[in-house]
Amino acid sequence: MSEVAQTRMKGAMREAMEEQIGHEFSAAYLYLSMAGFLETANLPGFARWMRAQAAEEQVHALKFFDFLLDRGESVRLRPIGEPPHDFHSPLDTFEQALEHEKRVTSLIHDLYELAISEGDFPAQVLLNWFVSEQVEEEKSASEIVERLRMAGEDTAALLMLDKELGERE
Repeated sequence: MSEVAQTRMKGAMREAMEEQIGHEFSAAYLYLSMAGFLETANLPGFARWMRAQAAEEQVHALKFFDFLLDRGESVRLRPIGEPPHDFHSPLDTFEQALEHEKRVTSLIHDLYELAISEGDFPAQVLLNWFVSEQVEEEKSASEIVERLRMAGEDTAALLMLDKELGERE
């Protein structure tokens, strides 16, 4: 048995990770769509934050992509659907972002459970990083939602938050 064959994955795990690659790229599309809405609403700081999120989601997709390749798997990329584009306010946009992150957390947990059930230790190690990352992602989106709720209709508060979020690296 070759070394590559010894580290190969079970089909269900590979397929689930291929699906997750699609989810991560879909998330990048979603955040880019949100950035477009916020840019047209003259909130460049919020838009910059969303663009940074979009770039981060692409990095996440490539982590799964490279992991599969490192395990000797070929990768079949799935189609990506059109993202939502119907946003009504910065608060609505960030509430949708938070709900999206909660869905992603659920998907990562499902992947982790699959890795455990298949005894796929390398996948568990990779997914540990994603579990921690999702705690951070939900916290960040939740804090922004709460701050937007506090700002309410106060334009000055909204602009201050826009400026702060625009400073994201």
